[in-house]
Amino acid sequence: MNNEEDFLQKDSTRDEGNETEDNSMNKLRRKKVTKPHVCSTEVGEMDMSSSNDCMRDSSQILAPPQLSSRMKHIRQAMAKNRLQFVRFEATDLHGVSRSKSIPAHFFQEKVSHGVCMPRGYLEVIPNPKDSEMNRIRATCFNSDIVLMPEVSTFRVLPWADRTARVICDTFTVTGEPLLTSPRYIAKRQLSQLQASGFSLLSAFICDFCIFGVPEFLNSKTISFPASTFLNNHDQPFMQELVDGLYHTGANVESFSSSTRPGHMEICFLPEFGISSADNAFTLRTGVKEVARKYNYISSFFIETGFCNSGILSHSLWDVDRKRNMFCSTSGTEQLTITGKKWLAGLLKHSAALSCLMAPTVSCRKRYSKDSKDLKESVPTTWGYNDNSCIFNIKCHGEKGTRIENKLGSATANPYLVLAATVAAGLDGLHSSNEVLAGPDESTDFYQAEASEIPLKLEDALVVLEEDQCLRQALGETFIRYFVAMKKYELENEELAAERNKFLEYFI
Repeated sequence: MNNEEDFLQKDSTRDEGNETEDNSMNKLRRKKVTKPHVCSTEVGEMDMSSSNDCMRDSSQILAPPQLSSRMKHIRQAMAKNRLQFVRFEATDLHGVSRSKSIPAHFFQEKVSHGVCMPRGYLEVIPNPKDSEMNRIRATCFNSDIVLMPEVSTFRVLPWADRTARVICDTFTVTGEPLLTSPRYIAKRQLSQLQASGFSLLSAFICDFCIFGVPEFLNSKTISFPASTFLNNHDQPFMQELVDGLYHTGANVESFSSSTRPGHMEICFLPEFGISSADNAFTLRTGVKEVARKYNYISSFFIETGFCNSGILSHSLWDVDRKRNMFCSTSGTEQLTITGKKWLAGLLKHSAALSCLMAPTVSCRKRYSKDSKDLKESVPTTWGYNDNSCIFNIKCHGEKGTRIENKLGSATANPYLVLAATVAAGLDGLHSSNEVLAGPDESTDFYQAEASEIPLKLEDALVVLEEDQCLRQALGETFIRYFVAMKKYELENEELAAERNKFLEYFI
């Protein structure tokens, strides 16, 4: 990765600060953006291209001395905790952990060669049917892929007996990244962001519900909240969960009861890079396993869709991670020009973003919960310190100004949420006509077209297919597969059975 010129120096006066930012944006507009190579146009087809964009991110490959030092610490942790197994985990398209466990004494060998897994493990839909492969035309659906561990994510799991986990990136057997891998797509967008001279500080705020053991009444599953009162967190359960997340590297900033009994909210501390998505991914598995120890069931999917939000709070920083590029030097609570351009990109692509961030029928009910009118779409809203807005700009707190992207559902894949948000924001930065700001730092936005979010998932899929920016950023292969998968779900899953399906799959 080329080093960017340091144009993000702090200035003591407002005028100097604005001049610095203007120079930054001019360089950004002049910079040629590397377009990700589209290696395949067929859904599920293996890519055999030798393009640089289809090779492993060299920044993620540790040099031999670093790897040796890391492996030394891992061996010490294995001996200290008398580990028996290591899970090689990867995310599927729904954000659910799919893994293979190996005996701990084989770990060092598997770090070098990886662990093979059927490709269908990562690309299936919930409750797959026999006709699924033909329906989505995945020509290489039955091939193997290789899980290559990122050793920096190795952690001993507090909620599993003598077991550790490591998060993996996925590759074809010939060494090319799997183009439908959400984590690979997120890493690629973060690399694009770094190449433009920026870094992302972000954190997820996730809702989930805790239920007692399901009871079956007249062939229907009935679950009751485990927590009776809104102020009863079931402290032992939550304490074990938060402490366990801490030991896996996911730092929880706060947790609380939310809108109804058994409904909980966890806020993570913001981190740079891919770590925020890794933390949310870890939560999705950790909360399930801790809940089972207490004879509970946890779910990120609620039938009403009203209490399963997954918010991405984020801010843009310089490449050295020293300056928040959303913070105005004038001391007023408003976005900088850079921040306004980023927000303009989010507004412009909000309809397509919603497809990735609210990927089920019930998830999208959140968008219209305050409206009694029968509409096909709702407007995209933004505001300062307004929790009712889809994009909420918060200027308080020790990390400074940040944007909460509230399009997301807790069932969304966190890597896709991160990747799509960065792709849309980058498009705003590179589009010089997205926002007009006067010398008085006006907060007015100029948009060629009003943003409308479709309420129906099938309409959102059409918008996603037509969004050329996201198609290019996320990859043609991924978009085609994602759309085909969602269309299959819409055609074959009855809405009445949706809750049970997701309760089983997403817990």
